[in-house]
Amino acid sequence: MLCLTLSGMTMAQESKQEPEERELNPIVVTGTGTHQRLKSTAVPVNVITAAELKKTGITDFQQALSMAVPQLSFTPNAMGSNLMMNGLSNKYVLILLNGHKLVGDVSNNVDLSRIDLSRVKRVEVLNGAGSSIYGSDAIAGVINIITNDPQDEISLTSQSRVSGKGQFTENVNLDIAKGIFGSQTSYKHDRSDGWQNSPLAYIIKNGEIQGTQESLYPLSAGFHSNMVNQKFTLTASEKLSLYAGGNYYRRITDRPTKEKGKAGGFNYDLHYESWRFEAGGLYKFTRRNSLQFDFTIDDYDQRHKYIEDYSSYKAGEYAFSKNQKFYDGELRGVFHFTTNSTTVFGTDIKQEELRASSGNVEGTAYTLSGYAQHEAHWQDWKAIVGARYDYHETAGSHFSPKLSLMYALGNLNLRGTYSHGFIAPQLNELYYKYFNDKSGGRPDLAIGNKDLKPGSSNYFSLNAEYHTNKFSASVTGYLNYLNDMITKKSYPIDAATLAWAQQNLDITEDQMNRIERYTFYVNFDRAIIRGLQFDVMANLFPGFSVSGNYNLTYARGKIDGEWQNIEKSIRHTGTVNASYQYMWKHYTLNVNLNGRMQSKRYFPGEDNAPGYGIWNINTRHTFNFSRHIIIEPSFGVDNIFDRKDIRPYGLNVALLSPGRMLVGGLTLKFK
Repeated sequence: MLCLTLSGMTMAQESKQEPEERELNPIVVTGTGTHQRLKSTAVPVNVITAAELKKTGITDFQQALSMAVPQLSFTPNAMGSNLMMNGLSNKYVLILLNGHKLVGDVSNNVDLSRIDLSRVKRVEVLNGAGSSIYGSDAIAGVINIITNDPQDEISLTSQSRVSGKGQFTENVNLDIAKGIFGSQTSYKHDRSDGWQNSPLAYIIKNGEIQGTQESLYPLSAGFHSNMVNQKFTLTASEKLSLYAGGNYYRRITDRPTKEKGKAGGFNYDLHYESWRFEAGGLYKFTRRNSLQFDFTIDDYDQRHKYIEDYSSYKAGEYAFSKNQKFYDGELRGVFHFTTNSTTVFGTDIKQEELRASSGNVEGTAYTLSGYAQHEAHWQDWKAIVGARYDYHETAGSHFSPKLSLMYALGNLNLRGTYSHGFIAPQLNELYYKYFNDKSGGRPDLAIGNKDLKPGSSNYFSLNAEYHTNKFSASVTGYLNYLNDMITKKSYPIDAATLAWAQQNLDITEDQMNRIERYTFYVNFDRAIIRGLQFDVMANLFPGFSVSGNYNLTYARGKIDGEWQNIEKSIRHTGTVNASYQYMWKHYTLNVNLNGRMQSKRYFPGEDNAPGYGIWNINTRHTFNFSRHIIIEPSFGVDNIFDRKDIRPYGLNVALLSPGRMLVGGLTLKFK
């Protein structure tokens, strides 16, 4: 099949007798580590399928998540966006690509631009602690991105999307599935001119607004990026299958240069480059017993590319900023010792490395893990008992148990879960050594702490779900108790710290005499997250489906003895999606409406980010004149009601949108 697309979404389909309906019972793997139908798994999981993503017309992975999953949100900042999930920040969220950790962050947030949405089969979102299967970082939840494998004998696809502010996405995919061999090749180009919603910036001194001035600061920085993916599969026999693949990614921002009399402007752009390699295999002893091995290398670089002469750098030259490396080897066995049970055993070895010019960080840490999980079902009951042991090089040993129970009463499922989570100290928190005397005031000194304990959580949830072939509704309540959270705390300078700084950092005697305080990473924060989530999905009549999701998150943390809202948390969020499809012989019409509403986002003091509601509509027109060619134009409007934040730059914002924009596309397919 050869396919040329200009809509960001490909929808390969044969002529059908009935309009497509929403899949209410897909296969999932994230909650238990084994493949199961969504409605029969003992652990509730939110699923977004490729078909649902295609209907929205969205090609940006971050935007797709925020419009489909209310418990996820993104906070705009100058470097990118901060991910929040169930009231907790990015570092408490584990992001997986086909079950293996994705590293490489921008401003401490995983770079989701490395995800090629055209290759996504489904996205699975697990709420709460998942350390019994996945280890560190899975405290707020797990996002597992599952990519597809070649299905057609040969297919070539080019997919594009264009909208306002110079936003353009192009995907080219080549798939081959011939006998025992499979190949999946893809290229993605993405770019944006960036934008301002206000030409002004606030003048802020001592935390107070003193006025405004002309500004160059972009609300969303321009960029251009390129990415190549390659994956090979080999089905050597009925028992043995192998795979190997890699990813190359390069992204450069296009930030404004400095202008006299205007705030903002930069003398360098940001350059990101990464390589990711994966290989593994599956051996089936019998149809129900197997052994799987996976190995992953992820290497992510950040550099500054100077756009004008500065210090010893010439325009066009690069300066090193940060490098992150991640190695992961995992061996997992899945066994069915009895007809009504599944047992999983696994072992995992991880190595993380970090070098950063900011903070003079250079460190490594390894983790050795072993885990086991047993799932049994009898009559209308299903139970899962699991545990994982992790030994972290600096944080020591950690034990993570899990217990889930489900009772099925006809079309009603009742679920209860307890799971333990932990987060090992990050390498920058362990090895940070930062000194800055460029502010013109008191010098800044910040120090990592090699004696940090891992943060931990205890997560409890209750879920009730009613489902039929046409309708599904669920309600989930949860409590997440966090202890030993890691944060920075300020202390008066003392002689021992000054002596350490003089020995480890380039500090003059005059600078030492002016240091009054320093910041140090410590364990002391506590938090309690209380949440309630409602999900409804229905196929109301042939071709028409709707879904609605509402999330209430009450996230409070104890900081310096005082309970307060966790920074960047949101109390109320909701998403709505409606899709209609109708078929006339060789033509199919699909209309999709999706919206997201959220209340204000909390920040310290009074500067909370305002709430908003944003709605998109997309139409897709599929002309299928033969089984060898498909023509598919698409048209839509993003941000129908033109919602945007037009306040001067410098306040916390919740919505990056530049306002209402037309979106267009085209798909051509040849088999």
